[in-house]
Amino acid sequence: MSPTTIDLLTLDELGTAFARAARDLYGLATLPPVAFEAPRRPEFGDIATNVAFGLAKAARLAPAVIAGAIAERALSDPRVRATVAAATPTAGFINLRLVPEFWHQALRAILTRGADYGRGEPQAERISLEFGSANPTGPLVVVQGRTLSIGDTLAKTLRLAGYDVYTEWIINDTGGQMETLGRSVYARYRQLWEPDFPFPEDGYPGDYLVAIAEHIRAVDGERWRHVPEAQCRADLATFARDVNVREQQAVAARFGVTFDRWQSEKSLHDAGAIEAGIARLAELGASYEKDGALWVRTTRSGDDEDRVVVRADGRPTYFANDVAYHYDKLQRADRVIDILGPDHHGYIARLNALADAYGRSGAIEVLLAQQITLKRGAEIISMSKRAGNIVTLEEIIDEVGVDAARFFFVMLSIDQPLTFDLQLAKEQSNDNPVFYVQYGHARIASLIRRVNERDPALVDEARAAGMLDPLTGPTELALIRRLAEFPGVVAGVARARAPHRLPKYARDIAADFHAFYDKSPVLPVVESDRGLATARLALAFATQTVLAHVLELCGVSAPERMDRTSGTA
Repeated sequence: MSPTTIDLLTLDELGTAFARAARDLYGLATLPPVAFEAPRRPEFGDIATNVAFGLAKAARLAPAVIAGAIAERALSDPRVRATVAAATPTAGFINLRLVPEFWHQALRAILTRGADYGRGEPQAERISLEFGSANPTGPLVVVQGRTLSIGDTLAKTLRLAGYDVYTEWIINDTGGQMETLGRSVYARYRQLWEPDFPFPEDGYPGDYLVAIAEHIRAVDGERWRHVPEAQCRADLATFARDVNVREQQAVAARFGVTFDRWQSEKSLHDAGAIEAGIARLAELGASYEKDGALWVRTTRSGDDEDRVVVRADGRPTYFANDVAYHYDKLQRADRVIDILGPDHHGYIARLNALADAYGRSGAIEVLLAQQITLKRGAEIISMSKRAGNIVTLEEIIDEVGVDAARFFFVMLSIDQPLTFDLQLAKEQSNDNPVFYVQYGHARIASLIRRVNERDPALVDEARAAGMLDPLTGPTELALIRRLAEFPGVVAGVARARAPHRLPKYARDIAADFHAFYDKSPVLPVVESDRGLATARLALAFATQTVLAHVLELCGVSAPERMDRTSGTA
C-alpha cells in the first residue's frame, strides 16, 4: 500500500494512543508515560513498552494482564491498527511489529530533513558547560583529551537537542601553583648558564619548561640571571602562563575543540568578582566567621565539613575562586555543568552548596571523568606527572590521529575508567571501532559513486525519496529501524549527559549497514529491478546522512574514501 493512501501514526502519536488506552482502562487522571525501545530480542518485534509495570500497583493486577488489556484497547483505534502489524504482550511488555509503511515514512523523514534530522525543539534553558580546563602550568595531557572529547560531544548534542549551550574554560592562574610555576621557570632559566642550579623539590619537572626558559633568554638575554627569584618570580610565571595557554588553545583547536570563553581566574580577582560572590553569600546567611576566618556552610548540602573561603590573614582560599566563578556563571546561565577530572570528587558537595546558597538548588551539575590507562597492545605506558613522565595530548594526536583519539576517548561512560590501546587505535581492521564505522561511511560513498557512473538518473531518483515500497526485507527494515532511533538517541544523550551512547550507536549503524550491503545489493539489480535499486540506494543515502551526523557529533570525520588495507581516506 502506498504511504500516501494510509494514515499512519508517528512514534509519538503511537505512544499517546497507548497511554490514552491505559488512562481510559484504569481511570487515571493523566496520561502515563509510554516509552518505546528495542525489545530484548529482535524476533519479539520492532519496538516494545513496559508501561504495564508502572501501573501494576495502582491497578492491583499483574503486568501481563495489564499489557494484554492495553494492547487490545489501543488496537480498537483504526489508526493504531493501520500502523501496528502485530501487538504481542509478553511477560508484561507490549511488543509491537509495525507495518513496513511506517518505516518507509521514517526513512522519508530522514531523506527530507537531511542535516536537520534529529534536531529537537528549542528548549528554554541556557547551559554553561565547562570542560577540559587544565592548569596553565604545562601542556595538555591525556586526561584533558578525554574531558575535551566528552565535553565537546556533549555540547554539540545538547545544541542539536535544542539547548542554548555556552562553552567555557577556566584558566587557574592564581594561588600557589603560579608561585611554583615561577620558581620552576626561574630555576630552568638559571640552569641555562649554571647546570647545577638547584631545582625546587615541588617544582614542575617537565622538559617543556626548558623551552620556555630558552625563549625567555632569546628575548631578554641575561636580564633575570642576577635578579633574586622573589623579585622576578611573578613576571616569569605570567610569561610561562601565557605561553602554556597559547599552546593549550592551539592543541585544543587542532583537536577540533573551541570555546566561547577562556576565563582567567586572575581577571575575576582583579574585577572584584571574589568579593562580590562572598558578599552575596553573606547576604544570604550562607557564611559565618570563626577563628578569624570566613566559612561557608557547605555541610548543609552534604559536605563533610564547612569550607573556609577567606583565611584569618585575609587571603582568599582556592574555594573562593569557585565561589566567584560559579556566582558569575549562575548569573549567565540557567544551568551549569562542570566536567572535572577524577580527583575532584570532593568538589561536588561544595558546589552544590553554592547553588543552594544562591537559591539555585540543582543548577550546578558535576560530571567526573575517570582515570585513563594507556597501553600499546599488552604494554602499559607509565604516566606520572610528579616524576615528569607525562604523555601529552599532542603526542596522542601525532600517534593515532584526531579521529581515533576523539572516538576512543568518548567510547565509555564518563564514570568508567578508560583503557586506551594506542596500537588498536591505529589498526586498519574491523577490530578498531573507529575504522569500522568510518569504513561504513566510505563504503556508502563508494556505492553512490559507482551507481552514479552507471546511471546518474537513478541517483537523483533515490535522493528524491520516491517509491520506498520495495524495502520489505529483514536487513532493510532493520537498518531503517536503527536510523529512526537517531532523534531518541540525541534526546537521550542530552538528557542523561551520556555522550558514550553515540559511538555505540555509530557502530550499530555500521553493523546494520554492512549486513544490508551484503544481503540487499544495489548494483546487481540496477538493470533487473530499477525500482528496488532506487529504494535501496535511498536507504544508503539516509544511512550516510545519519552516520555522518553521529560522527560529526563525536568530532570524527566521515571519509568519502578509505582503503581497507591502508586505512587512509
